[in-house]
Amino acid sequence: MPSDRDIANLPLGSHPKALEFPHFPTRQQAFVWRNWELVPVERLAGILGTDESTVLKLARDMGLRTPPVVVAHWLTRGHCTLIRNNWHLLPYEQLLELIGWPAKKLEFALLEEDFLWIKLGKLKPQAEPLRFTPLTPDQVRQTAALRRVARTHFPAGRTARHTEPPFAFYDAFCKPVMRRPPAQRGGPFDLRLIFSYSAVYGDSLLHPELDPYPDGLLARMAEMGVNAVWLPGHLYLMTPWKPDPALSKGWQTRLKNLDLLAKRVARHGMGLYLYLNEPRAIPTSSKTFDVHPEWKGIDYPDLGVRGLCTSNPAVLDLVRDATAGLFRAAPDLAGVFTINMSEWPTHCASRGRKADCPHCANRPTEELIADVVRATADGAHSVKPDARVIVWTWSWHPDWQHQAIDLLPTTVDLMSTSEKGLASRTAGVEVTVGDYSISRVGPSQWSLDMWEHARRRGMRVVAKVMFNSSWELSAVPYLPVVDLVEEHLTKLRKAGATGLMLSWTNGSYPGGNLDLIDKSAADVAVERYGAKAAPQVRKAWSAFSRAFREYPFSVGVVYNAPHNCGPMNLLYATPTGYASTMVQGLPYDNLKGWRNVYPEDVFEDQFRKLSVGWKRGLALLEKAARLVPKAKRANYTELDRMARAAYCHFRSAYLQIVFVRTRDGKLPEKARNAKLVRVLNEEIELAKTLHGLVLQDSRIGFEAANHYSYTANDLKEKVLNCESLREVFGKR
Repeated sequence: MPSDRDIANLPLGSHPKALEFPHFPTRQQAFVWRNWELVPVERLAGILGTDESTVLKLARDMGLRTPPVVVAHWLTRGHCTLIRNNWHLLPYEQLLELIGWPAKKLEFALLEEDFLWIKLGKLKPQAEPLRFTPLTPDQVRQTAALRRVARTHFPAGRTARHTEPPFAFYDAFCKPVMRRPPAQRGGPFDLRLIFSYSAVYGDSLLHPELDPYPDGLLARMAEMGVNAVWLPGHLYLMTPWKPDPALSKGWQTRLKNLDLLAKRVARHGMGLYLYLNEPRAIPTSSKTFDVHPEWKGIDYPDLGVRGLCTSNPAVLDLVRDATAGLFRAAPDLAGVFTINMSEWPTHCASRGRKADCPHCANRPTEELIADVVRATADGAHSVKPDARVIVWTWSWHPDWQHQAIDLLPTTVDLMSTSEKGLASRTAGVEVTVGDYSISRVGPSQWSLDMWEHARRRGMRVVAKVMFNSSWELSAVPYLPVVDLVEEHLTKLRKAGATGLMLSWTNGSYPGGNLDLIDKSAADVAVERYGAKAAPQVRKAWSAFSRAFREYPFSVGVVYNAPHNCGPMNLLYATPTGYASTMVQGLPYDNLKGWRNVYPEDVFEDQFRKLSVGWKRGLALLEKAARLVPKAKRANYTELDRMARAAYCHFRSAYLQIVFVRTRDGKLPEKARNAKLVRVLNEEIELAKTLHGLVLQDSRIGFEAANHYSYTANDLKEKVLNCESLREVFGKR
């Protein structure tokens, strides 16, 4: 059991009261439902303080399949889903028992695993310890009613099985493959860098059994013309940290595994890159600052970390020496890419608080950036002169961005997000694209200017792009918006970009739209669907592309609206008061947070236009079905699933907006309730449709850094939720 002391170090934030879920008779039943077939029965029983037969009866009485078919990968590769689904149900002690982690491991994951704490709202809801209590007669009656609802909508009930169980795509990547020479692709793009579709984003070098790049995945990527893959790394975890050795515990193991992975990637004709965001802020509790108080940078109490001040030469030496150590330990490591103005704190100017540091306050930001880049590049090139060091200009400011380029060594590549700074006007609302997008086609004038400035200094330039999916919808492996991707590629070739970073943690599926890098849409359509079906498929692609242009883009919408969770996101009879969280986190019912800069009516109408236009594309795609030859049916089936899953997400986002606006609006009660019930009816059908797709395709709902947005049971729960609300609003 985790110690009380370690649990006390876990963050709480504002620690508000946890939400209740009245579509379940009791909280213990919500717990069993959400974890059924994800966690072994004996562990659920242990948490509830009862025996397995009691838990089996709780599940059986709700209509769940017994005995359960548990997929072991949930506990090794799906912890984000488990944590999210139990965030309001369990206190930390029981949450740790559920996932089988010590408190220190959870603390690390919350702070270091791709903003997990932020995705959970930077708060832990107050949840009382959960213990089994026998059901009252009234709760027994409510449970029987729940079971009837579940069986009405899902008549297969306890016999329903996944055609593809969760994580089946990963198991397929792990099967032995015959290694073939990498695809020889022409064109101007000498770098094609992508993330693993199936990696666990955390500390995978310490746990090689969580292999981020199984050979089957590497082979598939090589076939697609990919020539580089990346992995996140923290220097303090990969070098002996002398001031606080406990902080870098396991560094030898990480370097050994880095070497093995780099060699294996190289055997597939690709290079391994590390993503470095340095000097990484470290836990405030570290002994580092007792030993070296002069290293102290900006303190971030809300994150529990403190930065290291790069105005101190010793900190830059640390970055230089640690980077050199990576290439000494792993000679096949191809390079690194860096973000210097990240959301995560690094140098004292990285989060806009430079004025709080007496050493950096009067130094130009571009100088601080250049210092870190130079230290990184010097470290890499001192060991491997041809190592590629890529500097990503994410969040650079127009006031000093050109000056920053002028201070960089010419041995580094400059990478800019292709569509950054792109002006966009939607229904009279003007926004500037501040993050990567597919619906808004780059490159922007901002990126063109940055690349041109870098080229004049003799630097190579790289475009950061998203071609398969983005946070505009990350729950499908790719969006069939082929016209938009082809347009973007045409413009990038004209702009003279010589490298592509093809994904963030999302958008990294080795298929989908990536073929367009080297082939025309016309050729891809014929190759995948046959000559007769190709013209009709292309009409559907065009319809999807036109519809997607209606997406109400802004970074706030992309990060906070409910589209990434889609039909899974629950509806509430009264406002929850919770703020929507980042990407595949917890959207709640926070319409103000969802819409960001868009007026409510415009926001609603844009998702309506998007979903209506997407449905037209589905109708066009359906007409192609009979034209596809038997040998290519599997390709068509996959495309159809992805398109229908995307529709479920977009349409549900629209309906959720309508629901919240209507619930909180001023319509007469009878008219309001009738409208809400219509929304609930359609939400039920979308949840059922998506549930069917999830049973057929293990990729739907998955994204590497957030794991599954939903399980099959989550979608069934949404139906229970809607039926419960139909009772509420139908009886008023």
